[in-house]
Amino acid sequence: MFTTSEAQLKKLGALITTKEIAQQPELWEETALIYQQYQAKLAEFITSFVLKENQKLRVIFTGAGTSQYVGDTLVPYLRQVGDSSLFSFESLATTDIVASPKDYLLPNEPTLLVSFARSGNSPESKATVQLATRLVKNIKHLIITCAPEGELAKFGNSDPDSLVVLMPQCSNDKGFAMTGSFSCMVLAGLLFFDQTTPAQKLAYVAKCASLGREVLTNEAKIKDLVDLDFERIVYLGSGSLSGLAREAQLKILELTHGQIATSFDSSMGFRHGPKSFITDKTLVLGFVGNDAYTKQYDLDVLNEIFHDQIAKKTVAVGQLADIPFAGTKIALTSDELLPAGYLALPDVMVAQTVALLTAVKLKNTPDTPSPTGTVNRVVEGVVIHEFN
Repeated sequence: MFTTSEAQLKKLGALITTKEIAQQPELWEETALIYQQYQAKLAEFITSFVLKENQKLRVIFTGAGTSQYVGDTLVPYLRQVGDSSLFSFESLATTDIVASPKDYLLPNEPTLLVSFARSGNSPESKATVQLATRLVKNIKHLIITCAPEGELAKFGNSDPDSLVVLMPQCSNDKGFAMTGSFSCMVLAGLLFFDQTTPAQKLAYVAKCASLGREVLTNEAKIKDLVDLDFERIVYLGSGSLSGLAREAQLKILELTHGQIATSFDSSMGFRHGPKSFITDKTLVLGFVGNDAYTKQYDLDVLNEIFHDQIAKKTVAVGQLADIPFAGTKIALTSDELLPAGYLALPDVMVAQTVALLTAVKLKNTPDTPSPTGTVNRVVEGVVIHEFN
């Protein structure tokens, strides 16, 4: 797909999505420049909070669908490397907050609501910002979005207690599925809240971009998997890569319009019932982290599934040099190991490529995968009820 002519991609209904997957390494480099531009502004914005002695600032990462999974991917890693003396990190879906605000919005806890949004026009995203402003006494908004003309960006630009950070222009995906918008927003969250030195973070970005380009050169190996006769797919991972697994399974569910059944779980959690999802027509892909301790659990479940011979194929994905795994590997260069938060970026490109190739195999059009229009690029049909 990544070397296919534009004319052929257009015929397959895959031109937009293919380009948007392939351009992500360049977008990550652009996101790093945006981080450098906004780093001081965000620090000043946060210091404007008035906190009591020893009081922490509640940081809620929120969004709907893929935008929620940004936070799910960020939080485990940031709990290790963020400023735990100042911040308490959480990931909450706007869909949960809107449906039951009192369960999630705590009036007396100072809160930085970090809203992730591709368009900024989802009804739940707008409602969450309004509810939080109304219910939380000490509230500010960090809006990380890809669309300068979206409703969230407009709100933030007119609100003195908000800061809007725009992602690269080309991250505002024109295709149905979020690809570059997801990975750029993950990267922005990492760069803004990871306490690692700026120089080290920029080095991580450079390595992510290198590995992302390597994914593109591995298309033939990924296509070999996709060409197998499978009807189900499972994604597994630990920590941040567990959060990523949910986004990975959503991509193939979206782009095939549900023709492939999907499941996701943590590496450790999968045995507790969900493993029964596996049939002899199931692909199991595990994101293997680089933390020496956690990696053992990622590999344990993959080795177990492989030796049980219950799946069509069991696949390890990541920087996999010298790992003890007898199954199939999608191995990326491992001269400099990335922590899980950053490894999520090239890993998600693998999942996006699997989804793209599977959709084309099934003769679905990735750019417009919902032939009935029942699922839309920006969700429709949501009624926001008045909250009293």
